[in-house]
Amino acid sequence: MIKYLLFKYLRFDKSQPFITLSAILAFLGVSIGLMVLIIAMAIMNGFDKEFQRKLFTMNYPITIHSQFRGGITNDDVEILKGDFPNLKFSPYISSQVIAKNGDRLEGGIIFGVNLADEIQINSVVADGAKDANLSEFGIMVGKGIKDEFMLDMGDKITMIFTKNDPGGFALIPKMKRFEVRASFDSGLIAYDKAYSYASVGDLAKILGYDEGRYDGVHVFSDDPFKDLEIIKENLPPSARAVGWWQQNGNFFSALALEKRALFLVLLLIILVASLNIVSSLLMTVMNRRQEIALLLSLGASKKEVKKTFFSLGATIGGSGIIFGLILGLFGVWLLGNFDIIDLPADVYGSSKLPMELSFSDLISTVVGAVIIVALSSWYPAKKATEVDVLQTLRNE
Repeated sequence: MIKYLLFKYLRFDKSQPFITLSAILAFLGVSIGLMVLIIAMAIMNGFDKEFQRKLFTMNYPITIHSQFRGGITNDDVEILKGDFPNLKFSPYISSQVIAKNGDRLEGGIIFGVNLADEIQINSVVADGAKDANLSEFGIMVGKGIKDEFMLDMGDKITMIFTKNDPGGFALIPKMKRFEVRASFDSGLIAYDKAYSYASVGDLAKILGYDEGRYDGVHVFSDDPFKDLEIIKENLPPSARAVGWWQQNGNFFSALALEKRALFLVLLLIILVASLNIVSSLLMTVMNRRQEIALLLSLGASKKEVKKTFFSLGATIGGSGIIFGLILGLFGVWLLGNFDIIDLPADVYGSSKLPMELSFSDLISTVVGAVIIVALSSWYPAKKATEVDVLQTLRNE
C-alpha cells in the first residue's frame, strides 16, 4: 500500500498543480543548496591546504631557536643529526635588515645558511637557487623584492643591518652590498618581500659571530607534530623548538572559524529549501484528507499513513540530495581541472582556484542535509495521522 500511495502522490495532479510545483522547487532547492555547500567546502579546504603547504615550507616544519646570540654550536648540530638521523637540519644565522636600492627601502629578515643544507629542506629555495653560489657576498632575494627594486642577476643591493659600528661621535648602522645571484618565488608576497638568503660564513663575518656559531636550526620532518615533542626533550636549556603551526596559530584559527561559519550559513540554504518539502507535504495532506480518512476507516494503521508521507518527503529530499551530490562533485572536478576562474597570485598565493574536498567535509555536508530533510518530512507525516476520520468523512 505504501509503495502504491507513494507513486500516486508523486504523479502530477492537474487539479492541484501548485503542489507538484512546490515539490519540484523543494527538489531543486535541496540540490542547488547541497551543490553550493560542497563546492564552498572544497574551496575553503583547498585554500586552507594551500596556505598550509606554503607556510610549511617558508616557516619550516620545526625551528630551533637559541635564547642567546650565537647560542647554537656545530657540536649541538652534530648531536642532533646523530640523535635524529631521519630528520634534516640546516643551521642558520638571522638578522633584521633594511634592503636599499637607490631611494627604495624595504624591511625584512636575512638568513645566513649553508645553501647545500638549506635546499634539502626548503623546496622554494631549491627551485630558486639552482646552481647559484652565494659565497663571497652573494644573495638570494624574493620575487617581491626583485620586482619592486627591478633587479637583474648580477645587480647590487645594499643591506642595512641592526648591528651598529662606532664612528666618530655616533653609532653608524652596518651596511654591506650584496650581489644578486638568485631569486625565489614562494607564491606569498609577505615572504617574497621579507626573506632573503646569504652565505652563513659571510653573514657571520658581518655580524661578528665566531666560527661554528648559529642563532638556530631549521628542521625538516615528515611528522613535525610527533618529532617536535621528542626534539624538545633533547635540547639544552638555552634552546627551544617551535612548530610551523605554532607560529601561525591565529591565522589557522581564523580560517577554521570562517570555514565553520560558512558551513552553517550555506546549510541554511538547504534548510530554506526544505521548507518547500514541508509546504508541499502539508498541501498534499490537506488535499488528500478524504483518502486518508477512508484508509484509516478501512483498517490502515496510523503508522502506515505516517510512513507513507514520510517516505514521500524523503523521496523528494533524498533525490535532491543525490542530484546535488552529483552536481557538487562534478563542480569540484570541473573547477579543479580547468582554469575557469583566474586568481591574482600575489594575493592568494596561486593563480588557480584550489579545490580539495575532504572526506569528512563531504560526510558532514551530506549528513546535515539528510537530517534537515528527515525533520522536514517528519512533521507533515505526523500531521497526516491526526486527521479526524469521522469529521472528515461526514463533511466530505
